[in-house]
Amino acid sequence: MTRKELVEQIFAKKSFLCVGLDTDLNKIPDFLLEDPEPVATFNKKIIDATAPYCVAYKPNLAFYESMGVKGIAAFESTVEYLKENYPHHFIIADAKRGDIGNTSAMYARTFFDEYDVDALTVAPYMGQDSVTPFLTYEGKWVILLALTSNAGSMDFQMMKNEEGTRLFERVLAKGLDWGTIENMMFVVGATRGSLIGDVRKVAPNSFLLVPGVGAQGGSLQEVCKYGMIKDCGLLVNSSRGIIYASKGDDFAEASAAKAKALQEQMAEELAKL
Repeated sequence: MTRKELVEQIFAKKSFLCVGLDTDLNKIPDFLLEDPEPVATFNKKIIDATAPYCVAYKPNLAFYESMGVKGIAAFESTVEYLKENYPHHFIIADAKRGDIGNTSAMYARTFFDEYDVDALTVAPYMGQDSVTPFLTYEGKWVILLALTSNAGSMDFQMMKNEEGTRLFERVLAKGLDWGTIENMMFVVGATRGSLIGDVRKVAPNSFLLVPGVGAQGGSLQEVCKYGMIKDCGLLVNSSRGIIYASKGDDFAEASAAKAKALQEQMAEELAKL
């Protein structure tokens, strides 16, 4: 999916919502555990319920890999279901890969050739040769970790060099040296608030994937205040707040209601542009 196509979807649906499919067997409705493919079935029902209100889905690979072969099969089934039934939705594999060049090349082959997702989250710690193999795929996106919302992010991301440049700012600048606004986004946590404004000083035109709205306490309005640009430039992710809205028979309907509520807020923010 190109940037132009993504932006068209955002304005057509009046939404920049990404639904995180962090599917945990311990949290899905108990009656689904009797299903031969409980994770895939849960995901498909969540997707059917929320698709009208979002433009992207983000399965988190850790939740699937934790279940071994069955989990990977559920991930594959989920991606195939999206591609067959919702081809205009952006698919992000949240795998946070990144290693020496030949290893990254294999990760890129896995996610872009084998699974054929639109985007992959990548950790930049090992530098350019660990990232560029992902950027060789036409129409695919790298989403580089830049300013995350976890408490431990303060250990490194806010460190300054002699010029006073913080590490996350160097990551943003280097990322834009390696890629472009057409094939690279950045992960920026919603709970970072006004720091998103500092991100925009370095990456004024880049798309940002913003987790942390909802269960983690991030404010959609604050994210938009500091991060929204003329073509939106945001994908705001909500995972637990949507997919675990209910453990009853109405779990899909409850997830739809949560997604719709966020979409309506997003429509209000887009109307301000």
